[in-house]
Amino acid sequence: MRRSLSGWMLFLFLATATFAFAQSSTTSLRGVVKDPSGALVPGAKVTLVDKSNDKTLKSVTSGAGLYQFSQIPPARYLITVNASGFGEESKTAELLVSQPATIDFTLSLKGDTVTVDVSGTAQTLNLTDATIGNSVSNATIESLPMDGRDPVSLLALQPGVLFLGENLGGSSGDSRQGAVSGSRSDQGNVTLDGVDDNDQINGYAFNGVLRSTLDSTEEFRVTTSNGNADAGRSSGAQVSLVTKSGTNKFHGSLYEYNRPSNTVANDWFIKEQQLSSSLANRPTKYIQNTFGGSVGGPILKDRLFFFFNYEGQRLATNQTVSATTPSAAFKSGQIGYVDSTGATQMLTSGQIATLDAACTLCTTPGVNAAMEAYYAPVPAATVLAGGDGINNGSLNFSSPAPATLNTSIFKVDYDLNAKNHFFARGNLQKDTAAGAQNLPGQPASNWHEDNTKGLAAGHTFNPTSSIVNDLRYAYIRQSYTDSGIGQGDYVTVRFLTQPTSHSRS
Repeated sequence: MRRSLSGWMLFLFLATATFAFAQSSTTSLRGVVKDPSGALVPGAKVTLVDKSNDKTLKSVTSGAGLYQFSQIPPARYLITVNASGFGEESKTAELLVSQPATIDFTLSLKGDTVTVDVSGTAQTLNLTDATIGNSVSNATIESLPMDGRDPVSLLALQPGVLFLGENLGGSSGDSRQGAVSGSRSDQGNVTLDGVDDNDQINGYAFNGVLRSTLDSTEEFRVTTSNGNADAGRSSGAQVSLVTKSGTNKFHGSLYEYNRPSNTVANDWFIKEQQLSSSLANRPTKYIQNTFGGSVGGPILKDRLFFFFNYEGQRLATNQTVSATTPSAAFKSGQIGYVDSTGATQMLTSGQIATLDAACTLCTTPGVNAAMEAYYAPVPAATVLAGGDGINNGSLNFSSPAPATLNTSIFKVDYDLNAKNHFFARGNLQKDTAAGAQNLPGQPASNWHEDNTKGLAAGHTFNPTSSIVNDLRYAYIRQSYTDSGIGQGDYVTVRFLTQPTSHSRS
């Protein structure tokens, strides 16, 4: 008896734990069935059918006329109610991820059949908990234009959300780049198909470590505040994404999006330098090309389905770099200073040598020939206001910073029967990005490569309409490399950009 009791306790604990964490990729439905007079109807049969794969779920109303489906995949369902002595009534509704829906029925007299579409009515609103946040369906994801085709960027359209992009002032990984209801961006929690997808390194706002594409995302919901106990470990936004599944019909897509440079405004500093040098106002290069395709369909009708999506992105972009380099006078061996009257005075090489005449440690008085040779290849500053105004300034230039992104997503779903559903998903990313040049004409100062991959699997068991056991497992290998070009010993001159990059791997 003791062993049996401990086993049941372990089972209940696991069932509760997995239900709590996996609920973020599912939804729920409940409602009340009444007769024409408003009296409750117990024992009514409620059937849910997902027409895309003929998946069927059944329930029976309680003595209080209440029916519920505690944990079901988000989809567009045909909901049918049958009761003895009454006509059949059906409603179609789009049930969205992590957004509990309440749909009530009022049955008519026997012989009448009623079908109603409630997809856009208030009946599908969340009347179950206090969570605040919108769900975004696949139709919305695919119809709205988005730079970079990132579905999570739709989060910025919701109330209480501030999103400044992946970089704030050029500082990578700044956790102030986005906020939801006042919380920092690194306090968000991202789940993909009900399992952890948080980037453990960067903490970018609303981004998971495994990238989701527009064509692979069925829908997602962002809970901006009042999250439930199943919402996860963080105080910020709760982002729940669901990957598409195959259906009983083959579906596919091919797409390509191109953003050319002729739609880009010039950088202010580059434009100012071009105009001051009597050059044409030519915007920096920015070409973004996104292409890919998806395919999904049945392997065994009503049982086994597959979905695959590949997306590539090629960025031929330039980045504005502001280097601090010596002025032309400084490179010729002169040093300037501001005297007591506020006027700028220049010391010649001969005057500097005179000042060094009493130096017993100087090999050769005056300007150091080795430092002159060290900085000889470095272009002179073009905007002295960017430095000390006399001896050094800014050299603004447009540097190539190309990048390639590759995303592959494959998912298999298997419905053993009406009570058992299995899925497995694999993600593979291969990204490369070149850093900006240290000075014009030099190679990229660093090279970034990302080779992150992940696997996920799950089993949902519904012995009854009110009991659910959900088990999910995921393994993510976050892998990246930052390679530098610096080698050997080097000299660093304070306040100036070095003649070559000193970045290390």
